[in-house]
Amino acid sequence: MNTPQKTYTLTEATRKLEHYCAYQERCHKEVAQKLYDMRMIPQAIDQIITHLIQENFLNEERYATSFARGKFNIKKWGRNRITQELKQRNISKYNLTIALKQLNVPAYIETFNTLAEKKASQITETNTQKCRKKLADYLLYRGWESNLVYEKVTELFPYS
Repeated sequence: MNTPQKTYTLTEATRKLEHYCAYQERCHKEVAQKLYDMRMIPQAIDQIITHLIQENFLNEERYATSFARGKFNIKKWGRNRITQELKQRNISKYNLTIALKQLNVPAYIETFNTLAEKKASQITETNTQKCRKKLADYLLYRGWESNLVYEKVTELFPYS
């Protein structure tokens, strides 16, 4: 049997979304999707999002910097992957640029080198070409810049 979906008043939905945004940084797209899933009408969605922005529950610049910092520090993602993920969340180019500037360059390079060396030591393949490909694919998937990746691959697995 289908149970009827709960409906929300504007006040109830606003309070629910305030808690949703206070718990963790959210982007506009996530909030709009949540409201859509709650079956709110477009005018109510616009009104609630406006309220959340005015009350500083929703801030895309803060979201983008937090996202970039978190994915870099925890998941060891490179700039390309972070950029791609933020673009999927409809983050403006301005906020994306600000977020990427937050990444500390020496720490970025150090993290890249540590990650590459750790992965290289885990590759058990005996064929040098396959080792190079595995390492390059891994680092590119993680979003590291191709010039960094190919320099590091050549350094760790030199041509014989």
